Amino acid sequence: MGPYRIGAGAGYAGDRIDPAVDLARRGQLDALVFECLAERTIALAQLRRRADPAQGFDPLLAARLRAVLPACLQQGTTIITNMGAANPLAAGHAALAVARELQLPRLRVAVVLGDDVLDWVQKNDAPLLDSADTVRSLDGRLISANAYLGADALLPALAAKADLVVTGRVADPSLFLAPLMQHFGWAADDWPLLGKGLAVGHLLECAAQVSGGYLADPGRVDVPELHRVGFPLAEVDADGGVVITKLPDTGGRVDRLSCTAQLLYEVEDPAAYLQADVTGDFSQVRLTDLGGDRVRVDGANGRARPDQLKVSLGYSDGFIGEGQISYAGPGARARGELALDILRHRLADTGLLPSLAGCEHRAELIGVNAMHGAALGADREPYEVRVRLAVRCATRAQAERVGQEVEALYLNGPAAGGGVTQSVREVVAVASTLIPREAVQTRVEVLEWAA
Repeated sequence: MGPYRIGAGAGYAGDRIDPAVDLARRGQLDALVFECLAERTIALAQLRRRADPAQGFDPLLAARLRAVLPACLQQGTTIITNMGAANPLAAGHAALAVARELQLPRLRVAVVLGDDVLDWVQKNDAPLLDSADTVRSLDGRLISANAYLGADALLPALAAKADLVVTGRVADPSLFLAPLMQHFGWAADDWPLLGKGLAVGHLLECAAQVSGGYLADPGRVDVPELHRVGFPLAEVDADGGVVITKLPDTGGRVDRLSCTAQLLYEVEDPAAYLQADVTGDFSQVRLTDLGGDRVRVDGANGRARPDQLKVSLGYSDGFIGEGQISYAGPGARARGELALDILRHRLADTGLLPSLAGCEHRAELIGVNAMHGAALGADREPYEVRVRLAVRCATRAQAERVGQEVEALYLNGPAAGGGVTQSVREVVAVASTLIPREAVQTRVEVLEWAA
């Protein structure tokens, strides 16, 4: 049995589409994975679904599928994605609509359901992770509760010979591990093999991060032709041996540095990386640079999976009102500082925000002290500054007032201000808890289109 070729088509919801098209056309892939859910993404998707029951899936789903479906169907490449977000079934029907629109000969979609555990969480209190509170402290503000499903939830969908597998919240590496388990027949309790597969998924899940994206520091770490960085793929053997690479004639770099950076990404304990399928052990991983943008990965291992599943909780946490204005030329910094001082007084005078000191806020001069605070920017005299004031407020009306006061600086503030912007956004915060595996019941629904 030859190596299984699996590619990363996206590393987040807004990722570029062109590199995925290149993989679909030239990658000779067995599977192409689009990982598009961050911690807050699914909570925001739940808000969209509340406003329109037909929505709640990734807004770019149709665009991505239009771009890659023809090539994937022609070459027999299975597409696996969590773009179902808060509404996987609606995403599945949207995929069929794309197939009809493109007049494709067929499309078989397997939709994985069961990650939405809001009802269970609301009935069963549980401690929050990294907090002394429990889920009950979020009563009235809870938007979503989605369990991180494992590869076992995807296996029936792959067994159904689906062209496209659509899920909601699934542990990111599981999207890659599931097709490896299905193809090679890896057992669900073969912890060493699952640990190796987990490493594959973890290295690929952020797409271009392992092929040079987010790595460049000109003069220190140079990444060739980053403007056309290629997305990565893995060649995986039946024993879990893997080579990470990318397509020829694409930008970026795949080497020990790029793979090391991604291997350590978000891993708190390399010897005990807790995931839905297995407790990964990356402490003995060896990366061998084979040259030509090819890195062999050895030494990943695994132990028994955790008894509980992590649940991502999205909840409402107020509003952020923001305003910005620019000052340029001699004395730009002094005028910017005066603008911030004026805003502090005026917001207190309104009575809506009696004290900026009593609420979470940022008052800064972008380019001077926005990133590292006042100490490192104390002696800098820039030719231009951008004033930014952002305040977390309890109500939308208070948040709107922040931007209004910044705009009022046009005629009621320092000289020569311009380029005002203002915005208000609802804060959707994220917390986590753990629930028993038996509280999560998954199922697969198969949808089909035939011309």
